[in-house]
Amino acid sequence: MNSISKNLRAFAADEEGIALTEYLILLGLLVGGVIATVGLAGDSLEGAWTSWSTFWDGIGAGGGGGEGEGEGEGEGEG
Repeated sequence: MNSISKNLRAFAADEEGIALTEYLILLGLLVGGVIATVGLAGDSLEGAWTSWSTFWDGIGAGGGGGEGEGEGEGEGEG
């Protein structure tokens, strides 16, 4: 029994173990927050990814990109 209490006191006095525990708790909170945020905003994120996918598919199929399309229209007329 004496060795158990001695080990517990040594663990409590060891600041590296406490710092590691604090970092693990912080990491757990951050991961939980990210999971909760993605879960709550999942539908909006799905819409955004679909929109981006459609945009990039359009650029690939259009063969040139969205910027600069329509340049030159109306020039030289009149």
